[in-house]
Amino acid sequence: MRPAVLAVVLTVAVMAAGACGGGPFPRAAASATIPGPLIDEPAGTPGGSETAVLAGGCFWGVQGVFQHVRGVSQAVSGYAGGEASTAQYSTVETGTTGHAESVRITYDPSQVKFGQLLHIFFAVVHDPTELDRQGPDVGNQYRSAIFPQSDAQQKIADAYIAQLNQAKVFDAPVVTRTDRDSGFFPAEDYHQDYLNSNPTAPYIAINDMPKLDGLKQLFPDLYREQPVLVHAQTG
Repeated sequence: MRPAVLAVVLTVAVMAAGACGGGPFPRAAASATIPGPLIDEPAGTPGGSETAVLAGGCFWGVQGVFQHVRGVSQAVSGYAGGEASTAQYSTVETGTTGHAESVRITYDPSQVKFGQLLHIFFAVVHDPTELDRQGPDVGNQYRSAIFPQSDAQQKIADAYIAQLNQAKVFDAPVVTRTDRDSGFFPAEDYHQDYLNSNPTAPYIAINDMPKLDGLKQLFPDLYREQPVLVHAQTG
């Protein structure tokens, strides 16, 4: 999340070191081995509106993926884990606020369940074995975290993390945290819909567009071509 030239330099350096900047499946033995959760919202869950808050590195790519998921009505980039007074990009980027770059996902549980969102999160959105970083982005603000919005979400998230670790799906332990929900604070306007607006920017093209390809390939029943955009809804 730097100017284009610096993003290229950082990404090339990280890829040379074997980090995850070049693709969505860096540590799984094979993408097909990432199972869905054994515990999820019950079948026949009535339609409505629920929210999930997930942090998986730079929020540009996380938002961009979930904007293409069927049943999602909104995905907003923002900050979670810290206080309202420090929920600004320039402050969060110091890595001292407790905030993680996060995305608030509004979804219809009759079309896509919380566990399915987590399946996408672990399978294509990010590398859950990287501690306090994702690819070229380093710091606590880029940590892998789930902010449960209910006791049910907490149970599903904890069980899924345990399931993945027990099955040794990845070649290192999952470090994803379930953090206390202390509020979600939308990011500045220029961060919203960034992937959709800048698909050829070097950072996006290298780090995030492969994730969209992964969503389309691995979750064809949940993929939709047209994204739900924040600016289209507010503007």
